[in-house]
Amino acid sequence: MAAADEASKPPPLPPYPEMILAAIEGLNEKSGSNKSAISKFIEGKYGDLPPAHASLLTAHLARMKESGELIFLKNNYFRADAPDAPPKRGRGRPPKPRDPNAPPPPPKPSLPRPRGRPPKSKDPISDAIPKSRGRPPKKAKTAPAPPPAAGDGSAPVKRGRGRPPKVRPAVPSEAAAA
Repeated sequence: MAAADEASKPPPLPPYPEMILAAIEGLNEKSGSNKSAISKFIEGKYGDLPPAHASLLTAHLARMKESGELIFLKNNYFRADAPDAPPKRGRGRPPKPRDPNAPPPPPKPSLPRPRGRPPKSKDPISDAIPKSRGRPPKKAKTAPAPPPAAGDGSAPVKRGRGRPPKVRPAVPSEAAAA
């Protein structure tokens, strides 16, 4: 009875990285193989896969991409050691090409003063004078200049702040008329 159980058992599955590399080689696509093509190839070849096949495949593809075994470009996977694999690029924008005939860039000028808080003075006399904190008080106004006459038109009248007071029309007084 033990021999019958062994005969009906399917052969054990190879590790996922081996199945993935075999699928990429078997598909042999010039532009690389995408995840769904790799999955269909593995399902067709090995048949009896665990129920979590999709998540296992995703995890192994990500791990192989991070370790450098696979190159991921334009949603396709390549073998890193394949001769037609695209060159591996770093992240971010590539540097600008340099002109060999251009003169070297000028040296950067040094900072005129060091950054950060200046050091405390070592003079004990200046430390003894207490400095007031906060905003300095307003200076007292000196004698204001007399306002120029408004009617002569020689200089414009300077207005004060805020809304000007209401001007009442001059009413001829009845006492002055009588």
